[in-house]
Amino acid sequence: MTVRSLVFATLALAAWQAAPVAAEEIGCVSTVFKMVGPNHKICIEAFDDPKVKGVTCHLTRPETGGLSGMVGLAEDPSDSSIACRQVGPIEIIEKFDAGETVFSERRSALFKKMRVLRFLDAKRNVLIYLVVSDRIIEGSPKHSVSSVPIMPWRN
Repeated sequence: MTVRSLVFATLALAAWQAAPVAAEEIGCVSTVFKMVGPNHKICIEAFDDPKVKGVTCHLTRPETGGLSGMVGLAEDPSDSSIACRQVGPIEIIEKFDAGETVFSERRSALFKKMRVLRFLDAKRNVLIYLVVSDRIIEGSPKHSVSSVPIMPWRN
C-alpha cells in the first residue's frame, strides 16, 4: 500500500465517522439486565440544528450492553425514534441541500451509523427530519420521521 493510498483511506474513514453536530445525552433507561457488563438500555439525546436556529431534535436509540457493549464491539440495533420541535423563532442561518446530514453517530465498531437528514417542504413551509440507520453494504428500512412547521414565535 502506498503512502498516498494510506492517507486517502485514513481521510475517508475519518470523514465517514465525523459527526456534523454533537448530541447531549439526556438520560437512559435499562431494558435488559446483563450479568457481565452494562445492561441493554434506551438512551435519549438532544441536539440543536446547526443551520436552523430555533429547532431542537430528541433521539431515542437502543444501546447494547453486556461484554461486547462494554468493550465497544457490539452492533446496536437499527431502531431509533426522533421528535423535533420549534423551541424559539425559526431562522434558517445557512442554506442547505435536501437530505443533508444534520447528525451522525456510529452504531457499531465498523461500517454502521445512524444519521439524521433534513429536508424542507417549501410548499407547506415545514422542516422534515428523518432518522435512518445504514451500513456501507446494506442499510435498514427502519426509520422515523418528524416535521416542524415554520411558525411565528411569540414570547
